[in-house]
Amino acid sequence: MAQKDNDKVNPLWGGRFKDSADDLMQTINASINIDRHMAKQDITGSIAHVIMLGACEIITKAEAEAITNGLQQIAVEIEAGDFEFFQEREDIHMHVEARLTELIGSVAGKLHTARSRNDQVATDFRLWLREALDGQIAMVRKLQQALVLRAEEYADAILPGLTHLQTAQPVTFGHHLLAYVEMLDRDAGRLFDARKRLNECPLGAAALAGTAFAIDRQQTSDALGFDQPMANSLDAVSSRDFALEALSAAVICAVNLSRLADEMVYWTATGIGFGTFSDKFSTGSSIMPQKRNPDAAELVRAKTGRITGAFQALVLVLKGLPLAYSKDMQEDKEPVMDAFSTLDLCLRVMCALVGDIQMNREKMALAAGGGFATATDLADWLVREAGKTFREAHHISGSIVKLAEEQGVDLTQLSLEQMQSIESEIRGQVFDILSPQNSAKSRTSYGGTAPDQVVYQINKWKERLT
Repeated sequence: MAQKDNDKVNPLWGGRFKDSADDLMQTINASINIDRHMAKQDITGSIAHVIMLGACEIITKAEAEAITNGLQQIAVEIEAGDFEFFQEREDIHMHVEARLTELIGSVAGKLHTARSRNDQVATDFRLWLREALDGQIAMVRKLQQALVLRAEEYADAILPGLTHLQTAQPVTFGHHLLAYVEMLDRDAGRLFDARKRLNECPLGAAALAGTAFAIDRQQTSDALGFDQPMANSLDAVSSRDFALEALSAAVICAVNLSRLADEMVYWTATGIGFGTFSDKFSTGSSIMPQKRNPDAAELVRAKTGRITGAFQALVLVLKGLPLAYSKDMQEDKEPVMDAFSTLDLCLRVMCALVGDIQMNREKMALAAGGGFATATDLADWLVREAGKTFREAHHISGSIVKLAEEQGVDLTQLSLEQMQSIESEIRGQVFDILSPQNSAKSRTSYGGTAPDQVVYQINKWKERLT
């Protein structure tokens, strides 16, 4: 294809300029290294625009057809990697129009009738982000499915439930995994809400005030799959809150992924030993040959900072900007694109890690019985069977825990006589509820950790995610 323009000034906007821009000006002004990623969306929007111009008889049908054919050829060139990008052409819009001129001549200049780069880039960005959100929602659903499958596998496996990282009560591992399925469902909902709100079309708002041409904005909106045209031309070109909202949803999703990744690091720690990753998702040490490191989980945990940083960067770009468009907004796409690329990687990695990790039922069950994890079950028994108020039962149970601690034994290892020395109404059947397995089985309230409840929720999720 033809080489770059040799004109002293930019041929698309340089009519009132005599001298070309300084190299530094070109360097800071150009955005092509970022917005080239919106090439597909830019051409899609341009084709919808030119077809509308032809339908409204603003240009002839022959001109519309020639421009459309040229744009389609450019799309093929970009897809094949045969398209050349030059910093002097600033952005993807100027690249497309310059190449279109090379292909079909001066009629290419009619493409920009009744629009500006301001509404053009706003449209491209919404199209790009809409597609990215669709991809993230699909990946969240895949991760939910992976978690549900493992929850089914471990529906009755017992591990210690923790609060403050201290042993609290026995829970089933299936129940634990389903907690993340619920979190991720809210993540999908937030991503979907962001997609819904951004799905209005800025095209036709032109620079900031609309256009005097008799265009059909509904036609281009429909052609591009938007719900409706944006109702205010100033808002159409200057708003980027749709990107902020999408980033905020991405940040929350990344935080939830980070929590699961952190737990995987904990489960696979040498001193815990609840789980192991295969060689496919472990790394070693350059100096310690025995090491098996959960680097993939650690990196997912760390990348939350990168996604959060993208949100903060865009907040600071937009803070205090007057209406309508300012060049500051050129800095909107890089953090968003990086954040969603990073989130996509994290979701794919977490899907793999969830499928890869193998849990040790015996170690989890052994740990679930430690730390006096069934003390609450003892208190509940005293309420049900001995007629105590919960506060009385709590105090009695705490005293029995203290006795066991002093004796260096677990609750189940105390004798009935030892328990009765603290509360005379305790009877032998109390030992039936003090095993971690029976404790978990007893939590049958809706949303509880009992295996029957876990299976019930698994079946609900299977149906929903299918």
